[in-house]
Amino acid sequence: MSSYVYGITARSHPALPEGMTGVGEPPRPVRILTAGELAAVVSDAPEDLRPKRRDLLAHQNVLAEAGAAGCILPMRFGSVAPDDDSVTQVLTERAEHYKERLRELDGKVEYNIKATHVEDAVLHLVMAENAEVRTLAEANRRSGGGSYDDKIRLGEMVAAAVKAKEAEDANEVQGLLAPAAAAVSVGPESTGWLVNVSFLVPRDTAERFLAAVEQVRKSHAHLDLRVNGPLPPYSFVEPGPAAPASSTAGADAGAQ
Repeated sequence: MSSYVYGITARSHPALPEGMTGVGEPPRPVRILTAGELAAVVSDAPEDLRPKRRDLLAHQNVLAEAGAAGCILPMRFGSVAPDDDSVTQVLTERAEHYKERLRELDGKVEYNIKATHVEDAVLHLVMAENAEVRTLAEANRRSGGGSYDDKIRLGEMVAAAVKAKEAEDANEVQGLLAPAAAAVSVGPESTGWLVNVSFLVPRDTAERFLAAVEQVRKSHAHLDLRVNGPLPPYSFVEPGPAAPASSTAGADAGAQ
């Protein structure tokens, strides 16, 4: 039977609530595997595991319950090992790494920040900041819209200016928020997001980080800024004793 891995913690971590269940239908009982000073929170892995809402929530609930009692290194949804022995073997082989990560992440949570441009607002800003674009747009307007070539040229100039603004804004957002975080992890590029960055934040300074986010929101009105968190620090844990199952590759319990 394959083992579904929720997270890794210290062997001294307080016991989980009795009768806790995780993914699957019916939900599989959660159990603890130990190796030296470490422990892994696991259950049997369903054969037909998919990133359904029920199982995503079950994964998150196990991590929330375990995390409430102490630090846990969260695995992403769909982390499956061949069996229990494979899990304990990796715990033993990478013991020093996991113990270092537990020390580093203790008392910290993740906030994921995503941002997109507000189309009308960024176009207005680009026009205001770029004299060449503004001049051509005005010339086209005076000539009744401009020639076909002039329209194409204006469109290309606007698109290039918006693209440059995306890169500028991405750097600015990260630079303004990084001082309020303990670490930063840049997420994969995806269509539609000009910012996709996770910040590791101490729980006791989370209000300061969120205040910094609000300041960025106010100073960059042309951005639609979205905050997801607090989350378990998914982006700050290297791959653990299991790789995501092929059926759920790319599923992320911590992203929206």
